[in-house]
This record gives sequence, structure tokens and C-alpha cells, in this order.
Amino acid sequence: TWDMKPNAPAEIRGPYKPIPTNVSGIQICEVFPRMAKHADKYALVRSVYHTAAAVHDTGHQMMQTGRLFQGGLEYPHIGCVLSKYKGPKGDVPPHVLIPKVIGNTGGNMPHGQSAGFLGKTFDPFVLNADPSAPNFKVPDMLPPDYIASVRVDRRRSWRDEIDKSNQDAKLMDSTFHQAYTLMSSAKAREAFELRHESEEVRKKYGMNRFGQGCLLARRLIERDVRFVTVNMFETVFNEITWDIHGSAPFSPISCYRDLVGPMFDNAFSSLLEDLQERGLLANTMIVALGEFGRTPKVNPAGGRDHWPQCWSIVMAGGPIKGGQVVGSSDEIGGAPQDRPVSPAEVAATIYRGLGIQLDLLLPGPQSRPIRLVDNGVEPITELV
Repeated sequence: TWDMKPNAPAEIRGPYKPIPTNVSGIQICEVFPRMAKHADKYALVRSVYHTAAAVHDTGHQMMQTGRLFQGGLEYPHIGCVLSKYKGPKGDVPPHVLIPKVIGNTGGNMPHGQSAGFLGKTFDPFVLNADPSAPNFKVPDMLPPDYIASVRVDRRRSWRDEIDKSNQDAKLMDSTFHQAYTLMSSAKAREAFELRHESEEVRKKYGMNRFGQGCLLARRLIERDVRFVTVNMFETVFNEITWDIHGSAPFSPISCYRDLVGPMFDNAFSSLLEDLQERGLLANTMIVALGEFGRTPKVNPAGGRDHWPQCWSIVMAGGPIKGGQVVGSSDEIGGAPQDRPVSPAEVAATIYRGLGIQLDLLLPGPQSRPIRLVDNGVEPITELV
């Protein structure tokens, strides 16, 4: 979709055609007509790869933390590191995850969407709701109907008294204080109110879970949330996703054109447009990435299978220099031809954009210091 091979054999190039973008020499797939008008704002990295198993779970780990989980050690999500070292601005959480953490992807392993060894204090605030639902509400924003506000205040007072005498309880109870702040702050609650957006704007993003998730992300960024993670899909089973294997319970390749492509095109393009119009794009980095690519050759079922050997990601905003392509793949898109980019380098690029030092030592288990990224890992210098 981002690295077309129009001159390759039919079983390689697939059914879709490239279209030009507003940057000379850069082409993308025809399923992204709106994205084609914004190529000057984003950069394509066409040579991302990893060498771990071709399963969703490990790819998710590496692309969201920069590391593969080994020996029972769970590394923190990039947004959780930001939460620990930058903290919240005002009453809103520093990191919000929309709509839910990634569910079952077949491997029964962590996906890298928690704070890991940093502790639950720095986990993201998880929406746990579908923002496209007609009566969308965030479950943790309001107390249950049977608990009056005076009881909530009284419970907080009791907890504060306990916390004063027990430092461990105070640390563990941080999630309660965050929830209380969200419930008691009109400004925080308003940030999550999609009903304040016009019908025209909501339709522009797409009236689906991902489209409304990206619109909500824009509202949150406008209101000082530092980091927002939007999962496009909750699982790879029993719903149409990027996991285009071609047969049930997965999706046929036609879904790129009919559903998944337009869903992404509208949401990502609208986010770019809105952030630019509001003067926020220069200070907001947007990263669209997946856990791996798809096989160069269409399989007998009419789909493509897992392929971590080479794929593309999209980066825009903040320090990212748009209007360019970094790296390239070989003639069939099977391997990097030049400038191979690892998940660790992607993470380092994001950390650099967030203003976090790459030689930072994280407090690992048993107080063992763990480098944020390994020695020798550098950001993608062409981008930042």
C-alpha cells in the first residue's frame, strides 16, 4: 500500500494501482486518495524490518517499546516512559489509550501497551469504550449513579489519611487519585466529549471506531494530553482488519479497497488537516505503524501473510521532515534494499521527538538500571 511495485508480476503487485502524490516522485496506493494530497507533510520509511517470529504479539512489543520481551521482562510502552519522566499537564492524563488495549492476536503474549517494569502507576488511561457508539461515554469519568459526590469526596479524604502514613499505599493508590481528578475536573471531562464536535467534522474522520478515535485523539492533544495511542483494531479475529490472509476468520484482499483503506485514509488525513489548521502539527508527532508487513506474493487464498522482513511506516508532524521517502525495498518488496531500519531505531526517533534522552537509565527490576535504548541505537537521522 505504501511501497507499490507496479512493474512486478501480477502475483506480486496485486490488484491495486499506484497514484501520484503532491510530492514529485512519491507514489502510494490508490486506496489512499486523501493521503496522496498530504505527502509533503509526512515521511515514508519503506525499509523497516525485524528478525523475531512472524507473530502479532512480538511485533507489537517491538514497535511499541523498541524491544523484544525476553526472560519475563516486560519493557514499557513509549507513552508510559513519557508519563513517568514528563508527567501530566493539568487534570488530564499524560497518556490515553483508545479504545482498548490490544486483545487476542493468537500468541497469548503481552503486546507492549503497559508500563511494564515501570509499574502500573504509569500505565495509560484506557478509554474502554467505543467512541463511535451513539451514546459514547467514558466509564471511568463519572462515579456510579448510586454513589453521591459527597461520598466520593469522603472516600478520597479517608484515602489521603492512609496515604500520609504509608508511602507504598500512596504509590499504589495513584490510579485512584487520577480517577478522582478526572471525575471532579470539568475541563478533563470536556476533553472526552465528542458530542461537542459537529456532525460534519465527525463524518470527515469516519463514523467508525478508528475514525472517532483519531478525532478524540485530536481533542485530547488540544487539551494537553501528552501522548495518545489509537488502536485501529482490538483483535485480528472475526472483524475486518489489516490481517489480510484471504480466508475466514481473516479478511480478503478486497477489504483494503472497500473498508480498511478508506477508514485509515479519512482518519489520518483529517487528523493531519485539523492539526495543521489549528497550528498544532509543528508540535505534534504522528506515527502510523504496524507490527510487520505482508508477504510479497499473494497466497492461494487471495491474501497476504505475515512478513516482518520488510514493511513501511508513516511519520509526520513535530520534528519529522515530511515530503520524503527513507529507505527502499527490493524489486518485490521482500527485503530492505538500502537503509534498513529496526524497531529500536523507530523508538529512538520517537523518543528524540519527545525530548527524552536516549541514554536515560530506567529503574528496572531489583533496581537494576536499564538503558532506554541500547548503546549504538540512533534515531532515523533523515527524519529528525
